[in-house]
Amino acid sequence: MIKNKFHEIVYNIEDVVDLIMTEKSTAGITVDETVDLEGTVSETDVSLSVDEYDLMNQRRWLMPEEYQQMDIAQHIIDCCTTEAEIQRAGEELLMFQERNLFNLLKYLKYLVDTMRANNIVWGVGRGSSVASYVLYLLGVHRIDSMYYDLDPGEFLR
Repeated sequence: MIKNKFHEIVYNIEDVVDLIMTEKSTAGITVDETVDLEGTVSETDVSLSVDEYDLMNQRRWLMPEEYQQMDIAQHIIDCCTTEAEIQRAGEELLMFQERNLFNLLKYLKYLVDTMRANNIVWGVGRGSSVASYVLYLLGVHRIDSMYYDLDPGEFLR
């Protein structure tokens, strides 16, 4: 087991076997099966920036092709019913785009659709996420930030 430069604990296959044999949970651990495995980062790999590392991990998200290929901005605009809603969603989408977060929005759409299809209940919303009208339109939370006049800057600063 090692820590990479992003302070994640990375296990090798022998570490995983040891965890299983001692009846410890292996849920949520990162496994580096080989040193040369594409997409893994060793402790000595300093060539990746944090942004590159984030993009690499986003490529590993398990998400159906239809969500990967969807035009998330158009989907969100299509959810709007008034000009004011389109204006607010457009402003937020620009903020999401500036931060390279469209893949995250696609994944959240997939996650919400999956939870709905499987009758999984999630919270109404909490923290600064409720300031985002885009997340409200996707169904991530149930707080209409336009109704409560919440500043989207509180979420995306």
